[in-house]
Amino acid sequence: MTINELSEQPQPIQDATSVDSADPKIGRVPKITKMQGRVLAGGSVGQFIEFYDFTLYGLTAVIFSQLFFPGSSPLAAMLATFATFGVAFVVRPLGGLFFGALGDRIGRRRVLTVTLIAIGGATALMGILPGYGQIGAWAPVLLVLCRLIQGFSAGGESVGAPSFVFEHAPVDKRGFWLNITIAATALPSVVAGSMILILSQSMPNEAFTAWGWRLPFILALPLALFGVWIRSRTEESAAFKDAKANQSKEFSPVREAFRENKLRMVQVIFVMGLTAMGFYFLSAYFVSYVQTTGHLSREQSLLINAGALALYAVLLPIGGRLSDRFGRKPMLIAGAAALAVVSVPSFMLVTSGALPLALLGQALFVVALCIYGGGCYTFFVEIFTTRTRFTSAAVSYNGAYAIFGGTAPFIGTALVGASGVPHAPGIYMAAAAAVVLLLVIFTKVPETRGRMG
Repeated sequence: MTINELSEQPQPIQDATSVDSADPKIGRVPKITKMQGRVLAGGSVGQFIEFYDFTLYGLTAVIFSQLFFPGSSPLAAMLATFATFGVAFVVRPLGGLFFGALGDRIGRRRVLTVTLIAIGGATALMGILPGYGQIGAWAPVLLVLCRLIQGFSAGGESVGAPSFVFEHAPVDKRGFWLNITIAATALPSVVAGSMILILSQSMPNEAFTAWGWRLPFILALPLALFGVWIRSRTEESAAFKDAKANQSKEFSPVREAFRENKLRMVQVIFVMGLTAMGFYFLSAYFVSYVQTTGHLSREQSLLINAGALALYAVLLPIGGRLSDRFGRKPMLIAGAAALAVVSVPSFMLVTSGALPLALLGQALFVVALCIYGGGCYTFFVEIFTTRTRFTSAAVSYNGAYAIFGGTAPFIGTALVGASGVPHAPGIYMAAAAAVVLLLVIFTKVPETRGRMG
């Protein structure tokens, strides 16, 4: 595929509301309705629960390697553990294709009910699985099955919730609203990390390894049911209702998505691939990375990572607000450049073996990631029209997370093991950021702020 082909993108369709959302009759900005508030809350809660479930696996990766992949070297066990982590991302594009097409045909809200229950149920099941010592090879097989269910369902949830929020958001606050929703994906690491820290500190290590780690997993099911209850009090957006009213009987979201948006989908894969790598390095890799490569304790690793993710949750909505003011593309360029510059020093600090320096390293990485996230998290749904938004965004977003996000912990572990260089994953991250920066500039990724339709 050539640069010229990628460059053939329609320009943003501007609407008056993208410049001034004030009501001309009363001279002030309309208030947020109760329904809009519920949608924002429901989208955020759903994102929290989805990433709570995924994050737990990364936070307890060392325990999974011991209970489900014993009898091999520590490095081999960790590689097997992160390979199982990556399995969920392999099926995410399939889940995105299935639930995306369903969501474009019958609505976002009903699909999001199914995805949330499936994710919560699979996570709770992981919390009661017997280990290799009890059922032998069936233990990792069942673990992989649970991860497949998680990944398939997350393929719909991860895009359906932002799309649902986007279609209800005020045009001039889309970046802010979307990034509030995505910021909820960082809080699970803070909450889950705090829970694991409290449990590990309040019981003997033998008890925590035997059953204490299971409690946060089991909690996932009631959390999912709470999210379903909130979403039951919302309704579809006017934009979706209009699109559905104009659907023909022959309408195929998958066919239309690939016919209309294939070039845009390629752009989204690369744009979202960078943030997928960064987020999963931060949320699913750093805890075990700091323990095994930085030689800090589990408690220290959890504490540092919780602080970094709390900072992420605070800074990401600010990045979204800046993108509402300056545009999505400037944030993409500034963020990719920042990641290219700070990734190597950040990873060097993370593996320094000193607690304050490791925290500083993660904080620097978070700042750069939030600048980039300020543009990308709205861009990936805003670039598509309502009629095929769910399908188009789901395929490209989940493709990006499967290729770049799900593989990040595995590649990071393998790079350290093969090279002996502690900050090797930072070199990988910096190189990826440089490539994406060039792609954003030279393939003429469009500015989408204010786009309607």
